[in-house]
This record gives sequence, structure tokens and C-alpha cells, in this order.
Amino acid sequence: MDTAYRFGIEEEYFLADASTRGTPRRRALEAFHAAAGARLPGAERELLQFQVEASTPPSASFGKAREVLAGLRAGLAGIAREQRLLVFAAGTHPIARWTRQSPTAKDRYEGLARELRLVGRRTVVCGMHVHVEVPRPEARVDLMNRLMPFMPLLLALSAASPFWQGHATGLAGYRLSVFGEMPRTGLPELFAGPEDYERLVRVMTAAGAIPDASYLWWAVRPSVKYPTLELRVADSCTSLDHTLAVAALWRCLVRLVDRRPDLNRGMTGASRAIAAENLWRAQRDGTRASLIDEAVASAAPVAEHLERALALVAEDADALGCAAEAEAARAIVASGTSADRQVAAFDEARGRGLAKCDALGAVVDWLAAETAREGLDSPRVVP
Repeated sequence: MDTAYRFGIEEEYFLADASTRGTPRRRALEAFHAAAGARLPGAERELLQFQVEASTPPSASFGKAREVLAGLRAGLAGIAREQRLLVFAAGTHPIARWTRQSPTAKDRYEGLARELRLVGRRTVVCGMHVHVEVPRPEARVDLMNRLMPFMPLLLALSAASPFWQGHATGLAGYRLSVFGEMPRTGLPELFAGPEDYERLVRVMTAAGAIPDASYLWWAVRPSVKYPTLELRVADSCTSLDHTLAVAALWRCLVRLVDRRPDLNRGMTGASRAIAAENLWRAQRDGTRASLIDEAVASAAPVAEHLERALALVAEDADALGCAAEAEAARAIVASGTSADRQVAAFDEARGRGLAKCDALGAVVDWLAAETAREGLDSPRVVP
């Protein structure tokens, strides 16, 4: 197995009061975070007090990544139960109101709250980030350009945010709309090369617009801390299998474009605009979306785009030892994303005569149960 292109996964989760399914009391949150910090290496606070993040160390093994994330999910769920809380992975919280959230007491987060103001307070979202190590870090800007057309597919597979502030949005991935209120989000610009990217960072930091390049919150970006290319377009996946499938596909795509300098060469403004249109289609319809193929000027279902991507990365998946995880993306298309299942849980509850607020509570219960179920006893991927 090729041990290059090591990867790391970061998952963000919401916390909810086990009785109301809404925002927990501050005392319970403080107790939860104190216990998680003391007992679970790899668990950290996030922007808002009712969020928590879990991350894996750099690895070349998806088996190890599964073990770490499963352990963190199980551990966080256990600590949550002690405080009468629920913990769950999703792109948005179906019930919690942004007006009731408080930022975590940390210099970076408090600084963001001051800078972003109302926009920052409204960013009640959770994402999943995947870092992939690039053998030649100086190539990351070129790779970022050429990986842009794959962003919509990865968003479609991870869609997990159909509800927002107690409302059904009609979208599979509403998180991107909320996050898009912030500056420096969405697809990155097309850069002429690393010097062009470095000039942007240099000018922006010298002008005091940003402290450093970590304040560029694009769907994909070169990491500041690591020699990696970081995927940021994905919702936080409720299913651990879905997390690993998206992460494996991303890792394979990075290797693919690195070994194939011809692939997506010559991206233009029109190419970026088509990728942006596809991102909207994926956000709206998830795996039911029809995505535009620039080469043939027609649209095709996500399932066809996935098959093309899997064919392109077959060599890479074999070399990296993650063919089973990457091919498990087919199961997402076949059985539905978290967004599909959340909507189904809501509709089923409404069909039983539950009021809208109680049906949304049933969605939170499903999310928490599914997240906890994907803990230590989670089965290995079966493609």
C-alpha cells in the first residue's frame, strides 16, 4: 500500500438537550466540555459552545481512522448521556436558534465574533474536513484549481442539512447557504500559480484584512499548518461509513490530479462558473442532482458522475488501499444521504400525527441514535 498522501479527518458535532432537543443549558455544556477535554484526546471545542470537534491523527489507514472516529463518537455520546445531552453529526441543527448561541471563550473565536458580527452569530453549522498530504506542497494551488469540478459530487454525497431554525428548507445541503454569508467562502478563485495565491495572502495580511491564510474559508484550500490540501465543502456526515467514503474519494482524487497533470488543465472562468452551478445543484438536490458536464455540454445524474470519478481513481484507490471505502460511495447514492433520511424521519413522524416541533425532535433523536450507533460497534465498510 502506498503510504504517501496521508490523511486526517475532522468531524464537527452538535450538542442538544436530551429533553427539549434544543440548545443545552450552559452548565451542562461546561461539564460536557470539561469531561471531553480530560478523557478524550482528539476532542476539542468549536466556534460555538454547543459544538464539539473530533479529529484523527495523520494516517495512511482507513481502518485506523475508523477506529479513532468510532471511539470518539462513542466516548462523546457517553459523556453527553452523563449530562443529559445528545450529540449528533449533521450539517445544521434542525431546531436550535442562532439567537441563543454563544461563542466559545477562545481568542480566535471571540475575535471572529467581533469581526463577523451578525454573520458570525448565524453560522450555526457543522462540517467535515479532510486533509490529504501532498508530496510536493508547492503543487497544492495547481491541484486546488483542477480539483474544483469535483466539489459538487463530494457535497452531494455528504449532504446532511435539510432543516434550519425549525424549518424544512427544501434543500439537501442548506449548510452551504448559511456558511456562504461569511466572507471568503465558496469555491476558491482560479489562481495563475502558487505565486499568485501567495500574493493574495501577502496583500490581505499586510492590509490587515486577515491575520493569516487560515481565514480563507473556501470549499478547498491549502492548509497553513500542514503540507496538505484540505477539503471543506462536506457537511458533517451522520454515518461514519459516509464520512470514510467521502474522505477516501477525496484522498484518491488528490493523488489522481497529482499524477495526471493533464486532468482539468486550463480551467477558465467559465469552468469555475459551471462548477459553481453544479455546487448549487448538489446543495439543492443532493444525490438526486443532475450535474453539468462541461466537456459534452449536458447534464447527468450524480450516480453517473460518481461512476466516472471511481473509474478515474481506480488505480489510486488500489495503490492507497482504500478501494472498498471509496466504492462505498455507491451505497450513499443507492440508500440516501443523511439529508434524505432526516426528511424521511420527519415525514414519518408527521404521518403519525406529531406536531411539527415534535417531528423535528424526532429528527434530532434519529440523528443522535445514528451517530451513537456508528460508535465502537460500527461494522466495517462493505462496498
